[in-house]
Amino acid sequence: RQFPVRGFQSRGYSAGGSSKYDRPMRQFAEENESNSRPLIYYIVPSAILAFAGLATYVHYNDEKRAVPLGKQAQQNSIPKRCTTNRPAIGGPFKLYDTENNVVTESKLRGNWTLMYFGYTSSPDVGPKEVEKIADVVKLLESKYDIKIKPLFITLDPQRDSPAQLKAYLSEFDPRITGLTGSVDAIRQMAQEYRIFFKKVGEVGQDYIVESSHNMYLLDPCLETVRCFGAEYKASDLAEAITTEIQKASNSAAK
Repeated sequence: RQFPVRGFQSRGYSAGGSSKYDRPMRQFAEENESNSRPLIYYIVPSAILAFAGLATYVHYNDEKRAVPLGKQAQQNSIPKRCTTNRPAIGGPFKLYDTENNVVTESKLRGNWTLMYFGYTSSPDVGPKEVEKIADVVKLLESKYDIKIKPLFITLDPQRDSPAQLKAYLSEFDPRITGLTGSVDAIRQMAQEYRIFFKKVGEVGQDYIVESSHNMYLLDPCLETVRCFGAEYKASDLAEAITTEIQKASNSAAK
């Protein structure tokens, strides 16, 4: 028995065909070929952009480091000791001395200064520290032939008037300059010199001021060179101050 032979109809899968299935496959192949470009097409533009960014950054930093001629000349006129980097202790102030004269930081320039913060009603430590300052001034002049400017800055401006300061300091050494001012001015200066103080046991006008009993040695440029605590004796303090002054003198001579 013979079966009839059915004819086979092509559905367009041949290579030469142009059916609707063949067009998307050919388009996909073309896109895949275009996407497989060499890696250098992407590396070169990226490298150019990176180099341009680096050049801009270097140029910007060079401009920041550049010093105009006028400013450079001004910096060269300042002693080397005034341009050294030290801890940020101190700052501008405006106070009054025992004669009611205005005293600012500019009036201290040119002299070595020994600065102490206290108050005239201090019962124990305060008088000892002021007496130490008086002894140091005498030792420096008699033994080392050095003159410094001693400063006593009150932490109790409400009670320490210029007249009160003058009467108190004259009992120790009239060469000690007393400074007072408004409560805000004293508080600001204490913050600039990192001095802690507060009232305790306040009953009306009767109270004690707790504070850090530090002395600061300032050079003629008003930079804080050393900080001395209450543990220093007058002789040790005078020797330490002399060492710092000689060190600064040798450095300036180089």
